[in-house]
Amino acid sequence: MNLRPKPLRARLSAKAPIWPEGVARHTCESLDSTNTHALRQAPETPGPAWFLAYTQTAGKGRRARPWVSPRGNFHATLLLHPTEPASQVALRSFAAALALREALIGLTDLPQAFTLKWPNDVLLNGGKLAGILLESTSTGQGIAHLAIGTGVNLIACPDAAMVEDGALKPVSLLGETGLRIEPEVFLTHLAAAYARWEQTFTTQGFALLRAAWLSHAAKLGETIRARTGTTTRTGIFETIDATGALILTTAEGHQAIPAAEVFF
Repeated sequence: MNLRPKPLRARLSAKAPIWPEGVARHTCESLDSTNTHALRQAPETPGPAWFLAYTQTAGKGRRARPWVSPRGNFHATLLLHPTEPASQVALRSFAAALALREALIGLTDLPQAFTLKWPNDVLLNGGKLAGILLESTSTGQGIAHLAIGTGVNLIACPDAAMVEDGALKPVSLLGETGLRIEPEVFLTHLAAAYARWEQTFTTQGFALLRAAWLSHAAKLGETIRARTGTTTRTGIFETIDATGALILTTAEGHQAIPAAEVFF
């Protein structure tokens, strides 16, 4: 597909979003990890806050894998202080994915190019562009602070040789579209988009997020592999359920998988 976005200057002037009211913004030259830093700052941060770092020295993805964090890419964390049960709090990963896709579309005008990979990746032209990592601290009564970390390959991506066999090829926004987006600009678009999805989640529940997420899901209705630990299951990706679990139809029937790594 020949993707030709509209001129960036015209889109930014026409669609520059307003920073969400009541949300703090902190920009740092370098951090170990934006998630780690946000959770360190949580006791002294009364409301929601975004933490952006130009570089990370110990960025991380799922399962504590290192996340390559060169200057020019996007590394940021939204700190929240949720009140819901832990199972509900975790559903914000879907809000984050929808917001991330919305921000990318607003900056590129390429809605057909971006899809969502369960549980927490955003794809561009079928390659992995971005990942989301939720971490939290807890009290005796539940989750006290939630860090929603987002990494986006704005200008560079890891070499394909660095990813494990079967994983999707990493891609960058610059490499796929020719657009160079500054991290601060991307943060403004993402923060505004997330605020809208957060409001939908807190006022109307997960059902609307689930429906929206499924409408952009990669490989829905197709055969995929889901690996949990040493167990790999192959089946048709049917849907996600009300808890966010992946529903696969395998030779053994329908299976709900709450956590796994998915391979296409």
